[in-house]
Amino acid sequence: MSSLDKVFRASKAEKPAATVRTLIVDDSRTMRGLIRTVLERDPRIKVVSEAGTAREARDAVNEHRPDVMTLDVEMPSMSGLEFLDRLMRHRPMPVVMVSTLTTAGSETAVAALAKGALECVAKPTIGQRSPPFAGLADILVAAASAQVTVPTSISPVVPNRLSGRNFRRICLLGGSTGAVEVIEKILRHFPADCPPTLITQHMPAPFLSSFAARLNHIIAPTVRLARDGDELRRGEVLLAPGGDCHLNIEQGQTRRVSLLKGPDVSGHTPSVDSMFYSALHMSDQIVAGIMTGMGRDGAEGMAELRARGAITLAQSQDSCVVFGMPRVAGELSGVDDWVHVDDFGEALLEAAEVPVGAKQ
Repeated sequence: MSSLDKVFRASKAEKPAATVRTLIVDDSRTMRGLIRTVLERDPRIKVVSEAGTAREARDAVNEHRPDVMTLDVEMPSMSGLEFLDRLMRHRPMPVVMVSTLTTAGSETAVAALAKGALECVAKPTIGQRSPPFAGLADILVAAASAQVTVPTSISPVVPNRLSGRNFRRICLLGGSTGAVEVIEKILRHFPADCPPTLITQHMPAPFLSSFAARLNHIIAPTVRLARDGDELRRGEVLLAPGGDCHLNIEQGQTRRVSLLKGPDVSGHTPSVDSMFYSALHMSDQIVAGIMTGMGRDGAEGMAELRARGAITLAQSQDSCVVFGMPRVAGELSGVDDWVHVDDFGEALLEAAEVPVGAKQ
């Protein structure tokens, strides 16, 4: 058949207990070889096929029924974004985007994450110190067990007007795998005069820049990367810029943020736990939310915030792609309420209206 739309076969593959069946999609034979070499060092991974075009990838999906796919952003004939869109409509499956750090590549990668891709991994660059594709095997193993569904439509943006609501608290949000789409859904509920909001999302720095720019064009409040010394203001959403810095709230009576250089916290830079811990001195002024993601970053910090008077919300298991970070937060008694992704935005706004020192 000539159309990709007609030939995807929606079939459920049983996953082998010992290995994650992986399909590598990239138009560069060299890059495919490099990814294969890295992955085949890990006994948990079995590379079942490679593809250089969208058509080859479609055929490989139908023939090999992989558990997870790595997908190049920029490919000939049909882009990775267009292929992902068709794949998710006909055979939803875990996809990890592999992108260059060019502006165009980062923008497309972020759009792919909003369309249902789980993670975005940067291609190696000249002079890069870390080994190429370090951590990719761990990402694929986690992604293979993710709950992937057809992406739902996102509600229209709130009109660019003041809400007139009395927001008394600061919102802190943390997420990882699958959270890009969640953040977009949440912020589409936010009015132009939303509560001061800080977000730490696990993502390479160039992708975070593109993510902030994308959000700033589609939601009512101002969205941008945080700068050291920024004030916490209504109507502004600040994203951790990534790189080697954590996004924290300054200690003392100031309502400013600081970008703190340092080692990983809870395995990540930027770290959700680092952001949460930095707000302990003003816990009764905080609404903290934790979203889909693998691992436990943010769980301990959220539990500490709740113990000191913060209102804490976690994404419900049935709406999480990966029920990792929220699950651990719940196990540590760090969650006041579990909220479905579709209700998360309004739940945060309502919690931000609760008087300082009170609970809902």
